[in-house]
Amino acid sequence: MLSKKRKKQNSKILNIKNIFLFLSLILFLILFSYFRAVNSHAGIDQEKDFIIEKGQSVSNISENLYKEGLINSKFFFKVYLKLSKNDLIFREGSYILNYKMSIKNIVEEFSKSITLKPEEKVTFIEGWNLRDYAKILEEKGFFDADNFFELAGEPMLNYKLLSSYIKPKDYSGSFDFLSDKPSEYGLEGYLFPDTYRFFENSSADDIIMKMLDNFDQKLTVKMREDIKKQNKTIYEIVTMASIIEKEVQSEKDMKMVSGIFWNRIKIGQALESCATLAYVLGVNKTQYSFEDTRTPSAYNTYINRGLPPGPISNPGLKAIEAAVYPEENNYNYFLTRPDNKETIFSRTYDEHLLNKDKYLK
Repeated sequence: MLSKKRKKQNSKILNIKNIFLFLSLILFLILFSYFRAVNSHAGIDQEKDFIIEKGQSVSNISENLYKEGLINSKFFFKVYLKLSKNDLIFREGSYILNYKMSIKNIVEEFSKSITLKPEEKVTFIEGWNLRDYAKILEEKGFFDADNFFELAGEPMLNYKLLSSYIKPKDYSGSFDFLSDKPSEYGLEGYLFPDTYRFFENSSADDIIMKMLDNFDQKLTVKMREDIKKQNKTIYEIVTMASIIEKEVQSEKDMKMVSGIFWNRIKIGQALESCATLAYVLGVNKTQYSFEDTRTPSAYNTYINRGLPPGPISNPGLKAIEAAVYPEENNYNYFLTRPDNKETIFSRTYDEHLLNKDKYLK
């Protein structure tokens, strides 16, 4: 029989072997994960514009790459830069990456000495409609307005009733928030207003995709869940938000007006929104005439109850949030002073008429 001392020595050797095997397994898994992350990426075959700002550190860049879903590990990205001796400050500018790119491919793209494509900064204002978008893109020299309308659709057009017109592109396959949008209407309401940077040779499709992607990020999961709980569609919310955006300016007033408009719909009262008249007539007025309010159009909320067929502008985040989270109140009418400094609310129509005489004349 083995002595106790011998048994103890054998047990110690066995423990050391187990520890060595365990550490070897851990090392193998780390190396396997590293080489897999560096050399492959199971992303979709889709391009993504990625911007490196002046003076950004490797940590900033890796964080942004991770947030955009372009890499799976910030740690392995930094390790690869160290091991490949590429831990330098990459040149500022815009890069076209692909979700299928590995860390190695991305670093190679960053390290290229080619001249980056020049970019143009374009700002789209909250409440602009598709005509405004097309105009500024044409003025900036990207493409003709018609190229934009071919994909985004034209304001107020019902393509179902216009068999001679080619329907705008259907983007619902790429963005599920468009699934409840009627296919006969364009993208009015969904091209999120913001400041963008586009390559000079960007196509209308490139620009529209970038705007829709921005909308997708702004409409949070909670907002989508709350919209569903209210038995409303995203299309209805965007339509309401587009009207609110054109009616008032402050976040507080937007929520108040949202409460008024949703209540009018609830009780079957016409919205009577001057913003919809401005959309139909193509002109803003302090007061619209009775004849103006009788203008035949499905978008005229003076002669049609409920929401118009679709959005009348592209609303910003505040207006969208107001449409989702209205403030309940006892008011039924409102007007905005010509200087836009104040919104005047009233409970009765008689009170509203007095306010019109006081502030609009």
